[in-house]
Amino acid sequence: MNFAVGLKPPSSPGRGAGRGAAVENLEKQLICPVCLETFTKPVVILPCQHNLCRKCANDIFQSANPLWQARGPSSLAAGGGRFRCPSCRHEVVLDRHGVYGLQRNLLVENIIDLYRQQECSRLVSKKPEPQQQQQLMCEQHEDERINIYCVSCQQPTCSMCKVFGKHKDCDVEPLTSVYTKHKMELSDGIAILVATNDHIQAVISQMEEVCRTVEENGQRQREELHDRFDDLAAILDERKLELVGFIARQQDDKLQHVRSLIRHHGDELETAVTLVESAIQSMEEPHMPLFIQNATVILEKMAATSRASHTERPELGYETMSHFVLDTSDMADMLMHIDFSCSGTV
Repeated sequence: MNFAVGLKPPSSPGRGAGRGAAVENLEKQLICPVCLETFTKPVVILPCQHNLCRKCANDIFQSANPLWQARGPSSLAAGGGRFRCPSCRHEVVLDRHGVYGLQRNLLVENIIDLYRQQECSRLVSKKPEPQQQQQLMCEQHEDERINIYCVSCQQPTCSMCKVFGKHKDCDVEPLTSVYTKHKMELSDGIAILVATNDHIQAVISQMEEVCRTVEENGQRQREELHDRFDDLAAILDERKLELVGFIARQQDDKLQHVRSLIRHHGDELETAVTLVESAIQSMEEPHMPLFIQNATVILEKMAATSRASHTERPELGYETMSHFVLDTSDMADMLMHIDFSCSGTV
């Protein structure tokens, strides 16, 4: 259905001017000092209690810390950088989460939501011109205002349409009552949505905190795991040094024994060679009495040497070191299957 627009004289301004000044003051309080626009969610609160749009805060932070982004949000540096508040120049020191570690100002965000709702309602009922107010007129009956609502057809109409027009057999209600009812329903719907948004935002904040906690706990567990494996490696290195030392001592004992036998048999061999040389020289003695004397002495030495001589040697298999074989198959299998004491997924 088409409507014509009529005009009604304006009402007295009085109270609206005061309300306009209050709204203007509120608008000034909701302006971001960086982008000079109404705060956009999320709104972060700095340690100096001034507020910024998170995007604006992040832009300032990136400008002041150009290397932070190259390092990456997952970097485990001790600090996350710093920047100065654009309102009071207070230095803001951030943790490793950067701007995302700043607390959100849910109060300001809720005020912005309410402010925008009121502005939407005000714009709907705002006069198109300062001195004139619109009044919808019926297209079929140009002198009749739209003052009733056809429930059957779900459209506004005038009284003449109900009496003589196409809505005479329809159910109708006063336009003001339908307007009031719909406005209340819409207002209730807005309140429900705002409450739902607040709840969702609280849930998001909790989940962001869970993410930060998961990162911190994961890093702590990785460090603990590194320490445990370093302890195991230290134990293995220590035990390896002990076993290597034991093999070295056994090797030295065997070498010392065999080398001692070599020296002993070398001394016997040198004595025997010297005795053989003496006997050969005696064989060339032309005088029989001297030969007999020399031969008698040499024969006695030969007999003594023969009696004292015994060729001692290491027992069979003395040189083997196979008894030092280390069976690590069970230990290797155990190390391959090292796992957490509770392997269930949380």
